[in-house]
Amino acid sequence: MRILLLCSAFNGLSQRAWALLRAHHQVTARTVHDPEAMADAAAATDPELIICPFLRLRIPEVVWRNYRTIIIHPGPEGDRGPSSLDWAIMDAEPRWGVTALQAIEKLDAGPIWGTRTFPMPTDPPRKSTLYNSQVADVAMSLISEVVAKAEDPGFVPRSLEYHRSGTAGRYRPVARQADRGFSWDDSTRHIMLRIRAADGSPGVHTTLAGIAVEVFDAHPGAAAPGEPSTIAARRHGAVLVRTGDGALWVGQARRADPADGATVKLPATLVLGHALDDISEAMEPPEAGEPSGHREISYRRLGKVGLLRFEFYNGAMSTTQCRRLAAAARYAAAQDTKVLVLAGGEVFSNGVHLGVIEAHPNPAMEAWRNINAINDLCREIITCTSQIVVSALGGGAGAGGVMLALAADRVIARDGVMLNPHYATMGLYGSEYWTYVLPRRVGEAQARRLTTRCEPISAADAVDVGMVDQLAVSDTERFTAAALDYASDLATSTQLRTLLHDKQAVRAADEQRRPLDSYRARELAEMRRDIFDDRHGFTEARRAFLTNRATGPTAGDHAKVPTPGPRRVGPTR
Repeated sequence: MRILLLCSAFNGLSQRAWALLRAHHQVTARTVHDPEAMADAAAATDPELIICPFLRLRIPEVVWRNYRTIIIHPGPEGDRGPSSLDWAIMDAEPRWGVTALQAIEKLDAGPIWGTRTFPMPTDPPRKSTLYNSQVADVAMSLISEVVAKAEDPGFVPRSLEYHRSGTAGRYRPVARQADRGFSWDDSTRHIMLRIRAADGSPGVHTTLAGIAVEVFDAHPGAAAPGEPSTIAARRHGAVLVRTGDGALWVGQARRADPADGATVKLPATLVLGHALDDISEAMEPPEAGEPSGHREISYRRLGKVGLLRFEFYNGAMSTTQCRRLAAAARYAAAQDTKVLVLAGGEVFSNGVHLGVIEAHPNPAMEAWRNINAINDLCREIITCTSQIVVSALGGGAGAGGVMLALAADRVIARDGVMLNPHYATMGLYGSEYWTYVLPRRVGEAQARRLTTRCEPISAADAVDVGMVDQLAVSDTERFTAAALDYASDLATSTQLRTLLHDKQAVRAADEQRRPLDSYRARELAEMRRDIFDDRHGFTEARRAFLTNRATGPTAGDHAKVPTPGPRRVGPTR
């Protein structure tokens, strides 16, 4: 079947839909920003079915009248409006859902092709977390159902009827800042619901330290009593703000006034700057203390397994964060455990922190420091020969974040995770020892395809090509346990001594054949030209991405994917 995916952005859900369908269908994905682009895409591909996994625009009549067009709406049957997940989180709904409905003139009111519901997490999720986990997982099942029904000539979708049993949703207007607003005198939970419902977009307007900002990344904390809205402490980029009944860590912020400084989303302490001069840096909370507190990096031992967890907002890793994680990796490698698990968060890693780079007075120098810091981190992992290192990808990864994962000996990934192992769309050659870690797993030819075609690859397909060793359960909450079971099996295996011996022998042989530092030197020679000479448009690509003007390449069997110029891929060893 010829299927067209219309998307406002080729995001994680859109990528998953494309990867799911293209195995058995002719699939094209188009990123569109106006009705004319939608009409042109439909006319150019003449699809038998159009699916809109993530689309912010109304479908024009010329499209929905001539082609079966199915909207994947992030709400239960009967839910209508553009802010479904925002309201679900703010109202603390116990259950939510996803509905496939046919596009008609009336928004979100077309015939129903299918629906799914799921329980909402007890801890209020960030909107982006909810979208990328429960919503995305359910949407994949629903999209498969839609395609099966489209192939059935006898299928007739049913109309939306609000009196029907099970139709629990209703129309809700777009959530505006007036709906999201709060006072710092309110309860911690109330404020957290408001912030998380607007995370990662558009954020909630407030004032911190006298500066008008939009805030994101909220976590409950504890502080000495004081006036609500005052800042009690700072830690690793976050600020602890007193509320009506406690305190809340705010990890990320953005200047609300474009004339008042950089308007990219940044760690809150960078946005507030000198307004925090009198605020002291707080110590890390004890491992067993401060439940749900703001802790980016943690380490704990589970028998013969060491678990190094890191959760950086949206997977972006600044120079400081890379250095802290490298220090934690050195500490973990020095323990007498047998297996070390590197577990990322909602996003495993997307490589260097473009926002911090852009906001720096000298972006090129900060980009250079950042790429060297993440290289140092990758080197710690590659050269750890006293333990088997396992990367646990419960979330997606992109660019240098993929190569960071591949620096480990084994990679286990959650089914449904998407990887983007390329740099060219950002105008970069790439580093993170990718010319060593990628070809040694997939071979030079496959490494060249992965880094130049600029297409995402699913975790399942990554297993097929050798990037991933083990595919694990798709359920987000069960993935960590599955990864630890995998690591425990390695740690208690009768073959462990042989595995470690072989690892040490291979690393020594690789170093004899070609020093690891030579891969880095060659990559950085290319990156120096990309960063300082801007030969492939890194500056503009970075700014476009940060201001949501970057849509990424279209994709599909018949889509034209931008391909960079020739790239040399280093030898496997």
